Amino acid sequence: MTIASNSLALIGPLLSGYAVDALEPGMGKVDFEQVFFYAGWMVAFYVLSALMSYGLTVLMVTVSRKVIRKMREDVFERLLSLPVGYFDCHQTGDVLSRITYDIDVVNESLSSDLIQMLTTTITVGGALAMMVVISPYLVLVFCFTVPLSAAITRFITGKTRPLYRARSASLGRLNGFVEEKVSGQKTIKAYCGEEIAIGEFAKKDREAVEAYYKAEYYGSTVGPMVNFINNLSLSLISVCGAFLYLAGKMRVGQISSFVLYSRKFSGPINELANIVSDLQSAVAAAERVFTLMDELPEEEKRKNSESSRKIQGRVELSHVNFGYEPGKVILEDFSLKVSPGETIAIAGPTGAGKTTFINLLMRFYDPWSGVIQIDGRDIREISRTSLRNAYAMVLQDTWLFSGTIYENLAYGREGMGREEVIAAAKAARIHTFITQLPDGYDTVIKEDGANISQGQKQLLTIARAMLQDCRMVILDEATSNVDTRTEVQIQQAMGRLMEGKTCFIIAHRLSTIRNADRILVVDQGRVVEQGNHQELMEKKGIYYQMYEAQKDVRE
Repeated sequence: MTIASNSLALIGPLLSGYAVDALEPGMGKVDFEQVFFYAGWMVAFYVLSALMSYGLTVLMVTVSRKVIRKMREDVFERLLSLPVGYFDCHQTGDVLSRITYDIDVVNESLSSDLIQMLTTTITVGGALAMMVVISPYLVLVFCFTVPLSAAITRFITGKTRPLYRARSASLGRLNGFVEEKVSGQKTIKAYCGEEIAIGEFAKKDREAVEAYYKAEYYGSTVGPMVNFINNLSLSLISVCGAFLYLAGKMRVGQISSFVLYSRKFSGPINELANIVSDLQSAVAAAERVFTLMDELPEEEKRKNSESSRKIQGRVELSHVNFGYEPGKVILEDFSLKVSPGETIAIAGPTGAGKTTFINLLMRFYDPWSGVIQIDGRDIREISRTSLRNAYAMVLQDTWLFSGTIYENLAYGREGMGREEVIAAAKAARIHTFITQLPDGYDTVIKEDGANISQGQKQLLTIARAMLQDCRMVILDEATSNVDTRTEVQIQQAMGRLMEGKTCFIIAHRLSTIRNADRILVVDQGRVVEQGNHQELMEKKGIYYQMYEAQKDVRE
């Protein structure tokens, strides 16, 4: 369609020259029949060209929409396949900027700039061919102007591409800052930090605006400079054409056609120069999107991976070493053997490595050295999907999505019956609260559970974990957001949840882990004490000191 549309438009100047030649030189006579004949064909060709150009635009908008939709789906799918470490190193706002702003920039380029590039290529090539046919001598003018335009465009493009990369990066940082402050707006207000936040935003906003200005300023200089060179070439054509006419080498109609073709030749080049900034912006945005797409996923899908239903729950860690940053060890020579059905509690000061231990069990990260085994099998030989399906997990940071309470409780278990969901809610002591809501289990929870209390959110996540038919349970500060009375109820429910299962409990409230089969006291990445509550109290070591300190606080 591009070829047909532009080819029809390229015939117009040739017909215009024939119409001009219908004038008899020096006689003042015009063959109007010839003029109207050529003019009629010109109108027909231009109308057909316009219709095909319109159809092409509609087609490209449709194609670009489908491409961008697929691109967003691919990016989102890749996001969900990336390791946890990627999100620990990248701001949420920057990631969102890539899947929204950067892809939108690519979309705009696909729907408009791509058509312009195709049109420019065909129009410039066709116009050049017609000018060579009309007068090879006049074409020599472009041997000077075209290289000059190309050199200027290439020079400015080389200077502006890093500026567009910097612009996209600065906008990503700005989005990350806004997302962070909006998420923590309650804390900002509680500490009266509005003025500080506004000042920090103004600084980042100024950086983004300056990056945007530099990119647009230098990118916009291409168009005027190329336009000047094109006008210069038109002046040279007029002068040289006049000399060729006087020498009898060209007719007036040929000069007229050549001038029109020169405009078609130089016009698209000028337009292409004007969209260089858009193309640079699109390239920079695409680089950010494809950089994310090139990130390695956690794993390739394995064939014949072991089913989580077969896992019994025997866990062993042998001489495990790990840290989040090179040279900074969190767990050092960590070893542990856990029998099926045993309840292991992990205690210790903040930063001792308790949560890191859980991250390794779930294969959110892999250890630097050492081996982690489940049922005697290296967890690296088990697909992450099968491994994680073997755990029911309740985190300190509760996560609920926008949907009904029933949908949140049944998350991850397709086809879950309402009776099973209600039974789990009763076990978690949350059923009464749910039934008091206007729509009961069909009550819609707002984004991140903003319309219910933190304690109620924690109870819902515990009920959700109860619905998972798993052989192992991980509780990371699962009762940290409930009051003492509710905590006692939750402990009873947890007892039923953990019955016959291998359980790992992380708790700062040492009173909640007194009944654990074994308590590990972790300090600076090492197990410094282990045993049951009574044994550790008799040792009067770190655990004893921590327990007594909390006892004094409770009293």
